[in-house]
Amino acid sequence: MAKSRFYCPAKLATGAIVNLPENVAHHATKVLRMKAGDSLTLFNGDGDDYVAEILRLHKGEAAVKIGQQLHVANESPLRVTLAQAISSGERMEFTLQKAVELGVYAIQPISAERSVVKLTGERAEKRIAHWQNVVISACEQSGRATVPQVAPILGLADWLGMRQEFSLKLLLSPTAEHTLHTLPKPEGDICLLIGCEGGLSPQEQQIAESCDFRPVRLGARILRTETAAMAALAAMQTLWGDF
Repeated sequence: MAKSRFYCPAKLATGAIVNLPENVAHHATKVLRMKAGDSLTLFNGDGDDYVAEILRLHKGEAAVKIGQQLHVANESPLRVTLAQAISSGERMEFTLQKAVELGVYAIQPISAERSVVKLTGERAEKRIAHWQNVVISACEQSGRATVPQVAPILGLADWLGMRQEFSLKLLLSPTAEHTLHTLPKPEGDICLLIGCEGGLSPQEQQIAESCDFRPVRLGARILRTETAAMAALAAMQTLWGDF
């Protein structure tokens, strides 16, 4: 039976004794009913898994001893940054979850003109923290030991002005002439820009294209924003990655 696997943002090393985060300790002991002597797997984002044994439980706290360190070699050969315009409801969470499962390298939330949800200040910080937890949960489930980072929310023009270095910049557009299979395999990092429910505005598309983003379409049908991200990443993994 596979060991339960949890994210633990601490320095992990063979022989070390660490306390599990409160939420992990609660899930392991109260939900999964794990006891002292039981084994579990931890990861902290450094690319490795760590087999650990529960040493003691006390008043909701759990101390574990780190045992074997295992390198996890399941990262995609494609380094794709998903620049996703913020969508409403559970769409954004679904998009991030599936993007992580499909091997995305990093995530840049974009505040687009047509984004229904507008986030600033403390609300934006809380939402970023929530999205990062969604990413962590997806890593726990999918077996990834490297955690993609969710960057602070930026407007499209502000983000494009940061002069990002990518070998291929893709803009999804249902009216584009080119499709993914007509493009050569990229030699470096990729950026995938996707609009929200109403898509990017004509002005935003123009700005993106002026910054060397190449419009591509995914077939002859118009996809929802959460479907577009999933389909594009799966297609890139099939054409150029490890599918």
